[in-house]
Amino acid sequence: MQKAKAVYGRAPRAEARRGVLLALLATSLSMPLTASAAPGDGAILEAREALRKKDGQGLRVARAAAIASGHPLAQWADYFELTNRLAEAQQSELDAFYARWPATYVEDRLRNDWLLELGKRRDWANFAVEYPRFRMNDDREVRCYALMLDHQAGKDVKAEALSTWLAQRDADDGCALMAATLVDAKKFGSAEVWRKARFAIDANRPRAARQAAALISLAAGNSVGELSDSAVRYLARSASAASRPGAELATLALMRLASSDPDAAAFQLNDRWDKALPPDLAAWAWASVAKQAALKLLPDASEHFQRAAQRASRGGAEPDWPDDTLAWKVRAALRADDGRGRWQQVMQAINAMTPEQQRDPGWVYWKARALQALAPASQDDEGMRVMAGEMLAGIAGRLNFYGLLAAEDLGQPLALPAKPAPPTAEEIEAARTHPGLTRALQLIEIGLRNEGVREWNFSLRGMGDRALLAAAQRACDAQVWDRCINTSDRTREEIDIDQRYPLPFRKDVIAKASEIGLDPSYVYGLIRQESRFILDARSHVGASGLMQIMPATARWTARKIGLDYTQDMLTDRDANLRLGTSYLKLVLDDFGGSQAMAAAAYNAGPNRPRRWREGPVLDAVVWAENIPFNETRDYVKKVLHNATVYAAVTGAPAPSLKARLGAKIGPREASAPASDTNLP
Repeated sequence: MQKAKAVYGRAPRAEARRGVLLALLATSLSMPLTASAAPGDGAILEAREALRKKDGQGLRVARAAAIASGHPLAQWADYFELTNRLAEAQQSELDAFYARWPATYVEDRLRNDWLLELGKRRDWANFAVEYPRFRMNDDREVRCYALMLDHQAGKDVKAEALSTWLAQRDADDGCALMAATLVDAKKFGSAEVWRKARFAIDANRPRAARQAAALISLAAGNSVGELSDSAVRYLARSASAASRPGAELATLALMRLASSDPDAAAFQLNDRWDKALPPDLAAWAWASVAKQAALKLLPDASEHFQRAAQRASRGGAEPDWPDDTLAWKVRAALRADDGRGRWQQVMQAINAMTPEQQRDPGWVYWKARALQALAPASQDDEGMRVMAGEMLAGIAGRLNFYGLLAAEDLGQPLALPAKPAPPTAEEIEAARTHPGLTRALQLIEIGLRNEGVREWNFSLRGMGDRALLAAAQRACDAQVWDRCINTSDRTREEIDIDQRYPLPFRKDVIAKASEIGLDPSYVYGLIRQESRFILDARSHVGASGLMQIMPATARWTARKIGLDYTQDMLTDRDANLRLGTSYLKLVLDDFGGSQAMAAAAYNAGPNRPRRWREGPVLDAVVWAENIPFNETRDYVKKVLHNATVYAAVTGAPAPSLKARLGAKIGPREASAPASDTNLP
């Protein structure tokens, strides 16, 4: 059941804020409205629909009706109406909006949109007044505008500006203006500009690369456009390493070629460019080839990374590769040498990551494993083992995939945290009367789930553990399970397992799973990740219901188990549960009982994990770490982690994550039944 896309980076952020809002509105419109929507809610829904249609007159009418009636969600109609005409709005209109709805989500989100508009207008006087009031401060383009102004005020912003620029993925006005300003001021030189271009090509953002290269010269920008269109043609006709700019452009072309054909890029390097390029750029080109080979699970990925490291060493500087490239160096090293792994390469890659990435539990875990593997050949065997044990102990017990693995490596049984004291009457009352939480639940109740989720999350800002537990309980009591789970997940010290891992529909889930031989904990782990128990959940690709079934998959499964399929089965809880568990069982059987491969198939379709299992026989955790799709890799880890915790919550025997992963994953054995190629 294919739901995942081949996405290796983050989703687009607020550069197209209004477009994203319209997309969210369209998604909300596909969800059924609840029967409890009150008559006065019509104005809010009409305003939302008018925004989708960009119907200014309809927005004005709906806004006026909502405000005149004193509707508790009138601020949203007001927000929709002003958002629709923000490009023509004046500061006085924004000031009046802020005064009407102070300290609310819509006030701060509209301020975000307005700051972007002010930046495009180059209205720095109003920008300087507005920016300190922006509470969320979660928009990179806005931050770029602000850093430019800080530079003009005489502050040293180079380090943060470069970090922010490198993290920018899509071309936008704010970061481009900041970069151009710092280039003009000679704070950024050609080294920083070309590094940005390489980061952009590595992230498959050719527009951002062209935008950066144009800061060198118009010709350089045009050349990046040319090589982005056809790297092979550019390398054959235009590329030259006779100058540093030419070598930079040739490197970008090799990186661009590697993204579609790493073998062809490796051939080009071996044939000419490895010797022609400066060592630091040859290292970048080989690292790009290696990353793309690793994404395709090719056996020579680790060798390519080794060549990249050798070229970097020859250049006398530490590699400045993106963390994502270093992550794939780790993964390639784990697969190398027929699954025995190249542990020194694992260590080198993790040590080269940014400090923030090195603290990630996954890389802490793999570094500890590398220390254990390297210890026997070391002069400090005992010291390395002690260090590895300390690293594992530092993450063991955390409620995540690698925390559970670390605990099991140390021989520690899964121990659920003690249940905290229930919220007091005062804490419950504070959550019950919180205006933002109330508005969020009202929005969700009338079918505006995306808006409700954003309102809810904004309202959680600044809450401590006790307030979060009370807010989570309010959502749990309302059976808004996604807010219940996600809110409780935010607590740091006081952990309420019943909130984080609730058991809605327990009788039905257990019955449906048990009657076809499925582990109920595995089903619960999958549902928690798929829909957070939201019955009318609908994904951007069309998966629906509790178990997020695609229509074609539901139709096929119904036929397979002898049901007469109708479209409303997707949103019927019992039917959705039956179809989802039946499909999961079919997938699980097809993959020989491997919960890891079955979860991958449920998310990305069965053909992909069939391809991903080819090659060396791997430890199951190494196989999971090497899943090429970001979404599917994260999904598999979370489903199996969820299932392990659910087994402990329900008292099921032996709640072991390693047992769920299985020992090894590799090609299907010759004696095993043939794959069911009809599985969708």
